[in-house]
Amino acid sequence: MQYDPIKRVLGEAFNKTPFLRKLFYHLLDLLLLRTWHIHKELRAWAKGKRQQPVQILDAGSGFGQYSYYLSGMSDKWRILAVDVKDEQIADCANFFQKIGRHNVMFRKEDLVTYQEPQPAFDLVLSVDVMEHILEDVEVFRNFHASMRPGGMLLISTPSDQGGSDVHGDEESSFIEEHVRDGYNIQEIQQKLKSAGFSRTQAHYSYGTPGKISWRLSMKYPILMLGTTKLFFLILPFYYLLVYPFCLVLNWLDTHGKHATGTGLIVKAWK
Repeated sequence: MQYDPIKRVLGEAFNKTPFLRKLFYHLLDLLLLRTWHIHKELRAWAKGKRQQPVQILDAGSGFGQYSYYLSGMSDKWRILAVDVKDEQIADCANFFQKIGRHNVMFRKEDLVTYQEPQPAFDLVLSVDVMEHILEDVEVFRNFHASMRPGGMLLISTPSDQGGSDVHGDEESSFIEEHVRDGYNIQEIQQKLKSAGFSRTQAHYSYGTPGKISWRLSMKYPILMLGTTKLFFLILPFYYLLVYPFCLVLNWLDTHGKHATGTGLIVKAWK
């Protein structure tokens, strides 16, 4: 199904005031399991760095929720948030200006061609972006060229173990905008090394607890919203029922080790 139109409707609904936008970010933080995993990795990376002048690239910033999280971790950090969509860049820039988060700058860029002329970034964050880009190795090379020595790249993306809710050759991605259903864990690490990264680590997310949580908290609501906007009226009551279960499942997924999973958390160092 087409996910972008639903994202657009959600963005419009929560963009009426800065308070609603912040509420939207907090709801995403609670609901999205990938956010639990990313926040955990970012907290680990940030140890000892909160008082340092760090440069961060939010590569494919979308709604801006990760730039919001990072900019709140330290006012000494400078974040460049880039996205290919004009409307999201303008929308985020307007919101961040209103709330006084001046350590974030938004800019329209295509990751396939974008590269800093001089190494600039200590951290590059790419959350649910690479499954949308066919020319992935080119993007990895651009990340590597734009990073300082010792910098880290952090990626969240679907795996080939049922990512995008694909479980066989006859099935297609739940999200039609994806150009690949998911990465093989060795494949993405090999591509990163071919792009110049010296060291990589990868592990599965969305194991058994996460897969159940994703269906309850994301897949079923999105399918219902795609059927009728009237479901917006029912959505709060739906989440009141299912979220306590999702909360426990998300914790179990974030704190467990999974032999397989539909998501990948990948780190690479220059």
